Amino acid sequence: MIQYQTGGGVARITLNRPEKRNALNEEAISEISYAIAQSGQDPEVRVVLIAGAGQDFCSGMDIAMLDKNSDAGVLDYMDSAKKLADVFLALRRHPRPVVAAVRGRALGGGCGLATACDVVLAGESSQFGYPEVNIGFVPAIVMTLLRRSVSEKRAFDLLTSGEPVGAREAHHVGLISRVYPDTEFEAGVEAYLHSIIQKPASAIRLAKDLLYQIDAMPFEASLQAGVQVNAISRLTEDARQGFQKFTKKK
Repeated sequence: MIQYQTGGGVARITLNRPEKRNALNEEAISEISYAIAQSGQDPEVRVVLIAGAGQDFCSGMDIAMLDKNSDAGVLDYMDSAKKLADVFLALRRHPRPVVAAVRGRALGGGCGLATACDVVLAGESSQFGYPEVNIGFVPAIVMTLLRRSVSEKRAFDLLTSGEPVGAREAHHVGLISRVYPDTEFEAGVEAYLHSIIQKPASAIRLAKDLLYQIDAMPFEASLQAGVQVNAISRLTEDARQGFQKFTKKK
């Protein structure tokens, strides 16, 4: 269902169901979860890349899987949904930056998977959306990710219209990070990964941890958390070397 490769500091997770537009089923979710855990434990990995094989990133949940479980009860549904939620949580807690490279369509759960990553890079012809409402379904789990990315009014429109938006619009409203011309997409992604690998790993990890930690904090508590990370980061070997290099330049 997926391909997992590591090399050059990058762990590459590739959704590999191009004939199904990389739709997510239980097996794919399980394999993604395992790959995320593996990449988090590998000391050689500096950044994780999630991409899709073929023309699309991910079309969302496999409707055939949802339909075949139509006789299940609410607890079964909750258990199944929790597996996807756990993937999103694992991406948020991952010790390394996680980058989504989106070509083609990222819809429903696929859009959620992309926006669960720390950075979303997209080709200019790619599309993002939540079409679940069109079949009477609610994009419930991905809603948490969407609401942390865009305004309340924009989120409501995306969730209830079921209409996808292009990469430029998605970037404009804050749903994704960067947009590249399609002809420059692969080169742009590789350049971005290279730039991340060159940065001090400790600084990036501390910044990621603090950014998500302060999401639900009051203002004063956020400042105090910042004070603590400020002090901790000064004690890292990366910071000490950085200070010395800067001082020598001056």
